[in-house]
Amino acid sequence: MDELEHVLALRVAETCAAVLRTPAWTAGHLKPAWQRRTRGEPRWQVAACTAVAIGLQVAVPGRLAVLRPVWILPALEGILLVTLFIANPHRIDRESRVLRMLGLTLAALISFANAWSVVSLATGLVRGTEGENAGPLLVTGGAIWLTNVIVFGLWYWEFDRGGPVARALGTRPYPDFQFVQMTSPQLAPPDWEPAFADYLYLAFTNAAAFSPTDVMPLSRWAKLAMTLQSVVSIVTVALIVARAVNILK
Repeated sequence: MDELEHVLALRVAETCAAVLRTPAWTAGHLKPAWQRRTRGEPRWQVAACTAVAIGLQVAVPGRLAVLRPVWILPALEGILLVTLFIANPHRIDRESRVLRMLGLTLAALISFANAWSVVSLATGLVRGTEGENAGPLLVTGGAIWLTNVIVFGLWYWEFDRGGPVARALGTRPYPDFQFVQMTSPQLAPPDWEPAFADYLYLAFTNAAAFSPTDVMPLSRWAKLAMTLQSVVSIVTVALIVARAVNILK
């Protein structure tokens, strides 16, 4: 019995030593989740918000849409979204070049359609062909603005540290965005890591404040992307609000 206990104790010690030698442990402390390999985030959050962005495109008048009838492009985007969900319905932790390209293509289609609507609406407002009624103008502008928030949240989520799969696998150590929990880990549990909701919040605050708030861009592409989003938001809000106020007067 003593020999058996000795063997078991030795195995337990070897296992603990092996765990402590893994990259997840440093100086006797567990690394934050955003610095190590994790399970990956659920698919449903990003899928639900993407579905909202696709639905908002249907609310945009046909004269501002890329293709007519207006449902053609949203239908194509819906097919891509369903394909992504079926191929990986649970946690986003599996490397696949095909799924990666499908996700980027979906984000690009939504971005292109919304950019077309922004340019068409701005041109129409300047020329006086759009914005005859304040109510429809505010609804259209709100749909475009909210789509802008979601789509930039998608881009931030897709490219920060190489994307959701790369973050789950912990292959890239340097973040493109600095969240508060990264600089003050005592304010968050050890298993915290940025998820899509955090990038959506980043996109919303950047569109509303026209500048970073509590999340700082670190890489050059992140700074340029946030600048572009602020410009789109400023143009949309300024033109629509100015025209709506003028109509109401």
